[in-house]
Amino acid sequence: MSFFISDALAQSDTAMQGDSLLGLLFPIGLVVILYFLMIRPQVKRQKEHKKMVEALAKGDEVATMGGIVGRIVELGDNFAKLEVAEGVEVKIRRQSVESVLPKGSIKEL
Repeated sequence: MSFFISDALAQSDTAMQGDSLLGLLFPIGLVVILYFLMIRPQVKRQKEHKKMVEALAKGDEVATMGGIVGRIVELGDNFAKLEVAEGVEVKIRRQSVESVLPKGSIKEL
């Protein structure tokens, strides 16, 4: 009368070793897939962004992560001044620059 208790089945030692290796294969495969689909592309984007921020120069037209578009008037180590309108300057962090726009893009806006 063991309706709720299942019978314990004995396993040999060789079967246990083969199952443990197969049991580790799935988590290792998930980590490898996670690395190639998520971690590696993110690191690549970070390197490209850092390279772009280091290459900023006075006169570049940029768009920030907050949506501000302007021309770089002054550059420092960590900060930059953007001219968003004639006579209006905004101080931003260099890291907040999202992209460098082609020359003349501000005139089109």
